[in-house]
Amino acid sequence: MEYRVLGNSGIRVSPVCLGSAWFGVDQLEEDVPFILNRAVDLGINFFDCANTYGTRGDRPDRKPHGERRSAEELLGNSLKHVRDQVIITSKVQEAVGSGPNDGGPSGGGLSRLHIRRQVEQSLRRLAMDYIDVYYAHHPDPTTPIEETVRAFDELIREGKIRYYALSDFQSWHIVHFIAVAERYGLNKPICLQMPYNLANRSVEGRIADVCETFDLTMAAFMPLGGGLLGGRKSRTGEYVGMRRATMPGHPRRDSAFSPEDVLVAEGLEDLSDKWGHPASCVALAWLLNRPAVSTAILGASSVSEVETAVSSLQVRLDDEQMADLNALDSRRASTY
Repeated sequence: MEYRVLGNSGIRVSPVCLGSAWFGVDQLEEDVPFILNRAVDLGINFFDCANTYGTRGDRPDRKPHGERRSAEELLGNSLKHVRDQVIITSKVQEAVGSGPNDGGPSGGGLSRLHIRRQVEQSLRRLAMDYIDVYYAHHPDPTTPIEETVRAFDELIREGKIRYYALSDFQSWHIVHFIAVAERYGLNKPICLQMPYNLANRSVEGRIADVCETFDLTMAAFMPLGGGLLGGRKSRTGEYVGMRRATMPGHPRRDSAFSPEDVLVAEGLEDLSDKWGHPASCVALAWLLNRPAVSTAILGASSVSEVETAVSSLQVRLDDEQMADLNALDSRRASTY
């Protein structure tokens, strides 16, 4: 395993990060420890989580979300024997209740009050003394950025988190965070977590410029587009894309992917067949060759998917192959 530096920190992380957003939904709860420990055996040292993961979304063949353990509990229990060897993340901002201070975009999700309450809950569920990287999960338009930056800085100084980072933020918002931290001599965010794959390249505009300017890197989530880029069998499966699960209050969509996305996937599949590699491996190899990407966050549902993802690190794409993949989609308009 060849490890990469995460953002402007000194952390070395594996190019494949194992995500936990659908623990207990994409796989059975009892299978999670086997998946996580196989990942460690293969050299993966980076594991992504959040305070709302694992307890949302339902499938008829799984326990309902109110009866499942959280992803933080499953992650912490499975990796406690290798705690000093792995990098664990969690996140804060999303609503954890219906109260006025229970998070979300209108519930003070990045207020000092909510951050401090939630970091204690996350540490308890993880059964750990500290979190390596703590993300602001989404923007919070109701809380001043200075309050949020100071809250994260306090947690670093107290040893409850080692670093903080940003997830799914607009480019100008990221610059504002950095400017506030520099103005007051506070710790700055070390990296960005953004959606990025062959069919979703919107970060290649302003976000890429921000990364270059401030020496940040991206942890790319949805690297296979929710199954879109995992090959024909994956793409046409029942639980893929927006059909993956029924979220509370949100009906399950009939269409998993747009016609434009399917065209990208079909082009990827044709090229992968020609080159003799699985489509998922080619998609991951392409992504890990993109500027500013330090790691791809994979939501593996089985041990074999973890093994396939790690095998993608052996795929070498030359300039002509990268050009062929880049030509699959001309949509470049940045939404960030």
